[in-house]
Amino acid sequence: MGMTMTQKILAAHAGLDSVVAGQLIEANLDLVLGNDVTAPVAINEMDKIGADKVFNKDKIMLVSDHFTPNKDIKSAQNAKQIRVFANKHDITNYFELGEMGIEHCLLPEKGLCAPGELIIGADSHTCTYGAVGAFSTGVGSTDMAAGMMTGKGWFKVPEAIRFNLTGKFNKYVSGKDLILYIIGLIGVDGALYCSMEFGGEGLKNVSMDSRFTVANMAIEAGAKNGIFEVDDITLAYVNDHVKNREWTAYTPDADAVYKRVIDIDLSKLESTVAMPHLPENAKPVSEVAGIKVDQVVIGSCTNGRMEDLREAADIMRGKKVAKGVRVIVLPGTQKIVMECIQEGIFQTFIECGAVVSTPTCGPCLGGHMGVLADGELAVSTTNRNFVGRMGHVDSKVILASPAVAAATAITGVLTDPNKL
Repeated sequence: MGMTMTQKILAAHAGLDSVVAGQLIEANLDLVLGNDVTAPVAINEMDKIGADKVFNKDKIMLVSDHFTPNKDIKSAQNAKQIRVFANKHDITNYFELGEMGIEHCLLPEKGLCAPGELIIGADSHTCTYGAVGAFSTGVGSTDMAAGMMTGKGWFKVPEAIRFNLTGKFNKYVSGKDLILYIIGLIGVDGALYCSMEFGGEGLKNVSMDSRFTVANMAIEAGAKNGIFEVDDITLAYVNDHVKNREWTAYTPDADAVYKRVIDIDLSKLESTVAMPHLPENAKPVSEVAGIKVDQVVIGSCTNGRMEDLREAADIMRGKKVAKGVRVIVLPGTQKIVMECIQEGIFQTFIECGAVVSTPTCGPCLGGHMGVLADGELAVSTTNRNFVGRMGHVDSKVILASPAVAAATAITGVLTDPNKL
C-alpha cells in the first residue's frame, strides 16, 4: 500500500519502512517551537521533574510574539522566563523584541523549516510549515516539554485528504480565499485529525506566501497538518532560506490511500470571507458586501507577509480610510518591516490613515493593539473568528483576505475589491 507525503515523513522519522493511518509511532523531531504564552508552561513542567538540559540547543526555537512589547506585568514575567531559560541552555534560535517576529512568519524566514522535516510547536498554527513540504503540527505545552528534553514525540499517523488544484487565481483572489472556500466546503471538522495534502498542476500558480496562508489555516478545518507538494517554487524559496543542512522532499505514491479527493479550479474562486462566528461560515464577498465595520486588521501569522502587505497597499494607495474606521497593520517580522519602509508601503498606510504596529500577534487573539469593544465588528486577515476571539464577547469578526480588508478600510463597509 502506498503512502502519502505525511506518512512518508513520519515513517522516516520513526525509522520505519512504512506506516499506515491510525498507527501510533514515536518519531525524532527536527525542531521544537514555543512562544511567550506556551513555552512558560513547558518550562514549568521541566522544572517539576528536575530536567536540567535540552536535547539539542540548535533544534529549539523560542520567540516572544503574542504580548510583545509586553502589555502588562504577567506578559513581562512570561517573556523573562523564556529569556532566562534560553540563556541558561544557550538556545541558538531565541528571538525577542528588536529581532523577533510573529513566530509562523519568522521561522520560515530564518530558514528553520525545510521539506521532509518534522516540526512541533506549542501553538495550533504550527501547521504553517507544510507550505515547504514539512510535516508540522501544533501540540500541547507538555508535549513541547517532552520534545525539548528528548527530541522525540509520539503521533497517530493521520489519514489524508487530497486537494488537486487546477487553474489560476483571478485578480484579488489568493490563498486566503482558497482556504476559506475549502473550510466552507468541508466544515471546521471536515478534516479532523487528517493531513490536508495539496498538489496538482495549478500549484504552479500558487505563491509561497499563499501556501503559507493555506497551511496556516489547516487547523481551522480540524486537520492535523497541511502540506504542499515540493515544486520549483518551493525549491527556489528553500534554497534561498535554508543553509548548511540537508533535507529530503517526499512525493506521494501513486497508490497512496486518501480518505477523500477534492478537485478545485482556482479560476472559479471568488474573493471569500468567513462570517461570524466560525471559519466555515464562508461566503463570496459579493453576497454579503455592504456591512458596516468598526475596525480592519491587516497582517498576522496568516497574512502578514510581503505579498499581503503589497496588495493591501496597492489598493489603498492615494485613498483615505473611511471616517470612523480604525485600521491596524501588523507586519510579520522585522525584515518585513524594513522592506515595507524601503518600498514606501508604510508611508502609504499612514497617509491613508492607518496605524502600523511592530510585529505581534496582538489583536488576533484579543490580546492587545486592537481589542474590540461590545457590539463592534472587525474585518480581519487573521485566522479565527470565534465568539469573543478579538475582544468583547458581543463583538464580531469577519475573516478576509488582505485585498478585501484593504477595500473595506477605504469604504467603511465590507467591500469586494473588484468593485472598489
